[in-house]
Amino acid sequence: GQPAGALRIELWRIERGDDDERRTLIRTQITNNDGRTDEPMLAGDEMTAGLYELVFFVGQYFADRGNANAEIPFLDRVPVRFGISDPDSHYHVPLLTSPWAYSTYRGS
Repeated sequence: GQPAGALRIELWRIERGDDDERRTLIRTQITNNDGRTDEPMLAGDEMTAGLYELVFFVGQYFADRGNANAEIPFLDRVPVRFGISDPDSHYHVPLLTSPWAYSTYRGS
């Protein structure tokens, strides 16, 4: 494996109502050559308790590198929903991926 440079990531805030949910796009970033964003996706006053979703555009990433497994990729956009209960804590959400599988965890 290697770091995924030039991978598009979106960060969404999720607000749940009684019968629906509202998604608000907070920001979109592209990873650097080390597979990380140059700045935190969420920081300062934006860092509030709540439900969030990162969307990793892995299908496009692999297609751009000639590693697409089909015209319709097995994995396209990988959503990772997570909650922030303590805005003063550190949250790092890495994604390990191939064209056919992924895993994630709360990093340090």
